Amino acid sequence: MQNVDTTKYIIHSKISADGIIERPDIVGAIFGQTEGLLGSDLDLRDLQKTGRIGRIEVLVSAKGGKSKGTILVPSSLDKVETAILAASLETIDRVGPCSAKIEVTNIEDVRATKRKQIIERAKFILTDMFDTNVPESQEIAEEVRQSIRVEEMQYYGKNKIPCGPAVFDSDAIVVVEGRADVLNLLRYGIKNTICVGGTNVPPEVAELTKKKETVTAFTDGDRGGELIIKELLQVANVDYIARAPDGKSVEDLVQKEIIRALRQKVPVEQVIDKYSLKDSDSLKTTTTAQRLQKQKERRPVEIPRVAAPTKLKKRSLKQRELLQESGDEHLTSEEVEDVSEPAVKLSPASKKFKSHADELVGTFGARFLDNNNNVIGETAVRDLVNNLKNYNGDVKSVVFDGVITQRILDIAENKGIQCLVGAKIGSITKRPSSVKILTIKDL
Repeated sequence: MQNVDTTKYIIHSKISADGIIERPDIVGAIFGQTEGLLGSDLDLRDLQKTGRIGRIEVLVSAKGGKSKGTILVPSSLDKVETAILAASLETIDRVGPCSAKIEVTNIEDVRATKRKQIIERAKFILTDMFDTNVPESQEIAEEVRQSIRVEEMQYYGKNKIPCGPAVFDSDAIVVVEGRADVLNLLRYGIKNTICVGGTNVPPEVAELTKKKETVTAFTDGDRGGELIIKELLQVANVDYIARAPDGKSVEDLVQKEIIRALRQKVPVEQVIDKYSLKDSDSLKTTTTAQRLQKQKERRPVEIPRVAAPTKLKKRSLKQRELLQESGDEHLTSEEVEDVSEPAVKLSPASKKFKSHADELVGTFGARFLDNNNNVIGETAVRDLVNNLKNYNGDVKSVVFDGVITQRILDIAENKGIQCLVGAKIGSITKRPSSVKILTIKDL
């Protein structure tokens, strides 16, 4: 007799006969008409005796002088032998005194059902019966790992925004686009992530960025990622910008690509022009004065002013109105610089910076100089802020191929630096009298 634990396949077939037939008639026809048809190796009687096929199940009913029914044949043979056996059933053309026809409708793989049960049971065992410290060497099926990652995800605020578990306590967060991005970063152990769900940044996320010390925007390498950065720069506090490779999404990146992108993040001051809103008609209501006010709130350090910022704002807005009347609606970075900066008379000492500036143009590098204008240190512009904070040397001047921002100016004043020379000047709201500001063009 067939052991149900060894059954691999079940042959499903249907039978129809022009007359009244019963189960014994059908079973007898199956054994009788297939005997000797396939040789001794596939003889049904021998296969049943050795347990390689099970008990043949027959359900038949008669109506209107005709009979119809189903036949189930359990098999522990391999795929090829089971297929041959199923085809042999269709050769039966008579059952008792009646003509009949048998048609195979399906071959059920019993093991497929068992595999589904194994997966569901494995999920339960892994989540409820193992310690949280699972050895890294253990290989877990992808479907089970996915269920673990989903359970690890947290939700922030009343709108249930998907985020990593470390967002609540960490001083630094990574802002991504969607739920799938959070899941992918969780997969590789990055738990301080939160998503914005598109270009409409939730107010909860905007407020959260103002409470954190470091905020990195990590977006896809497409047009949508660029729009999200523009939105974040308007409503949230962002310190660094990281992008996925061109044409790729954050949710599709592997660990190596994620780490490389985050290491290559750029301070927002260095790319503020690239993500300006001059091409976005829907956001033109954000004025220069509003931008300056946001930067003022982000940098609360009080520094004595030399030039009144209200006058600077009025002149900038007036310049914008003149440009709008002439048909040009947007201020370029050079025009902002011309409005905000008076003519600078250079001393002979300041002219000594020219050789350093000429060598740095196009390199995105920075040099630290002493009292005699000798180089005592070099760094990349993207690392300038951090290196200035940690630098304890006798730095009197800094020459760099980048934008002079409020943050760099504040650090220079705190470090006792006397002169900053940059490619151009950004939006400066508080100017200390102790720091001289020059641009490479001035030299």
